[in-house]
Amino acid sequence: MLGTLVNSTAIILGSIIGIIIKQGIKDEYKKTVMDGVGLSVIIIGIMGAIKSENTILVIISVVLGSIIGETIGIEKKLNSLGDKMEKRFGKGDSNFSKGFVTASLVYCVGAMAIVGSLESGLLGDHNTLFAKSILDGISSIIFASTLGIGVAFSAMAVFIYQGLVTILATYLKEFLTPEVILEMSAVGGILIMAIGINILELKKIKVGNMLPAIFIPLIYYVLVSIFAF
Repeated sequence: MLGTLVNSTAIILGSIIGIIIKQGIKDEYKKTVMDGVGLSVIIIGIMGAIKSENTILVIISVVLGSIIGETIGIEKKLNSLGDKMEKRFGKGDSNFSKGFVTASLVYCVGAMAIVGSLESGLLGDHNTLFAKSILDGISSIIFASTLGIGVAFSAMAVFIYQGLVTILATYLKEFLTPEVILEMSAVGGILIMAIGINILELKKIKVGNMLPAIFIPLIYYVLVSIFAF
């Protein structure tokens, strides 16, 4: 859990810096910066998605995961949580919920979040999460300077999500092969692309409802292993 703790702390510290410098940035600069971030996020997503060696599995994962997430209403629950925290901690920040949800998704669905948490749980190796901490800390400065204090609260989502993956990794060790991790990361890449599209406001995609898709490849390979016997 050390890597996850450091990662969450880096997001909080970066957000604080972003809030401090927020007042000195003109609105037109904030818009341009966010457009740049959106484009960068899309490229990062593409780079992760094209690594897949089983495109059909990725497509099926996104479809099934979206159906599951839509049924559960994950996006609605995330927004509701963001709204509740906005009322309590936002102090009139109209972007609080957007900052919380956007940052939470960006920091949780990436390949480094998945691989780093698995390495932390399986091998006790926190290096990937330490590297992610630096990247997240820097990006949280940018996010917080444009979207506000809600970004800092995404550290809570990161801690819970990566912490759970780290703990579960110890129980699913035999199924977490490089092939499985690769396809999980590829699905995560597609979701990251969707986040980038949301940031650019090209189309509103319910990325939160797609979150279960990341774990469909793992479920698939677990079932294949079971029935292979």
